[in-house]
Formats: sequence, structure tokens, C-alpha cells
Amino acid sequence: MQSSIRASRAAIAPILYGMLGIVVLLAVWQWGSIQVASETVLPSVPSVVGALGNLLLTVGFWIEVLETLGIALFGWGLAAVLGVAVGVVVGTSDVANAAIRFSFEFLRPIPAIVILPLVMLILGPTAEMGVFLIVFGVTLPIAAQTAAGVESVDPVMLNTARSFGMTRGEVLWRVILPGASPFVGTAMRVAAPITLILTVVAGMLGGAPGIGNSLAIAQLAGRNEDIFAYVLVLGLMGLLLQTVAIRTERRLLHWHASYRKGH
Repeated sequence: MQSSIRASRAAIAPILYGMLGIVVLLAVWQWGSIQVASETVLPSVPSVVGALGNLLLTVGFWIEVLETLGIALFGWGLAAVLGVAVGVVVGTSDVANAAIRFSFEFLRPIPAIVILPLVMLILGPTAEMGVFLIVFGVTLPIAAQTAAGVESVDPVMLNTARSFGMTRGEVLWRVILPGASPFVGTAMRVAAPITLILTVVAGMLGGAPGIGNSLAIAQLAGRNEDIFAYVLVLGLMGLLLQTVAIRTERRLLHWHASYRKGH
């Protein structure tokens, strides 16, 4: 009985602490809006909530949300496919490792936003431009993590699988990919919020469809309440995307011994 009570308290405590943090943040925000000379500089909490309520009642806002999520998720999925494929090739082939590793190290420090002007010239202010920006910014980290996971697979397991007569495809599917899956899962989880950030950047600076474009328009029009309302929406979307990524990782990798030990 006592153990169940302790377990329930342990489960509820993080939620309560999170709510307390939100209340403190809102209180500080409201205090700051009172201290500034003009509310147009830092809108009050009620005015932002009102602006958010008005946005929620418009069809265009929900279209922008869907466009933003669609670009982010499609780019995330495409980057995952490309990143895992490249990572497996690099991790399993010494020739590919030697040929591609230098390019990895050269391209990884380059922020995706650097190529935004060039991508805008080629693709224009389109959803494709946002997807390309995400793929450029996320594929290489996923590939690097995948390659590290492939290289960490126990050689004894590989030799045992080959001694049982498994083909290269079977070894890849049954030994290498399961062994590297925690690395891939971590890379995907870390990449989740980055995809949303790049989607917003593509909209704000490149005119791609979605909330980022509307945020830039609100900034030009001086609608500070709408700006803060969009920021709140993006924060909630990022929290939702990260939560989905974490739960998906836990559900898919619950069987892995290292994952169970770490969680």
C-alpha cells in the first residue's frame, strides 16, 4: 500500500513542479509587462492570451499549423532515411568511411541557415525549400550517430552471425541495425526540435509557408501580441513533438538492454 502511494507521489511530483514553474514564469512575465513603459514593448499575459484566442478561432491559423508540422515531419522522416542509410554504409565499409568521413567533419559545423539564400534562389519561398533546409541540417548528425552505433556493434556477435551462414542482408537486419538502434533513436529524438526550428526559420527568413511566415508578417506589422501568441504556439508544438519522439523511442527500444539500464 505504502509503495503504491510513494509511486503515485513520484509520478505526480514532476507534473506539480512543472505547473509551478509555468505559474512562476507567467508571474514574472506579467510583472515585466507592468514595469516597462509601454505594453506594446512587452504585452501583458491577458493581452497575449486574447490574441491567442483570436488566432485559434481562425481557419488560416490551423492551416499554418498543419503546414508547419507537415514540413517538419516530412523533412524529419526524409532526413532519417538518408541519414540512417549513409550511416550504415559509412559504419560497415572502410572504403566509404575513408571517402565520406572528411566530408562529414567539414559539413557538420556549417549551420543550415547559411545555405538559405542559395536555396531560396533555387526553390523559392516554398515548402520544398523548408524540407531541403531540414534535410541539410539534420541528415548529417543522424548519419554520424548511426555510423557510431554501427561501429559499436560487438564483433563477436557479427562473427557468430556469419558463422551461422547469415547473408549480409540478414546480418544487417538482425544484428547491425538492432545493435545501432539506440544511437539512431537518440539522434532522431535530438533532431525533432531542430526540424521545427528550421521550419520556422525557413518561414521567417525565406517566406516558406507556415507559422514562421506569419510570425515575420506580424513582426513587420508591429502586432506584438500576435508575435508572443505565435511563440507560445511554437513552444507547445515543440513540446508535443519532443514528447512524441521520446515516447516513440521508449516504445520501440524497450527491448534493448542498454536502454533498459539507462531508463
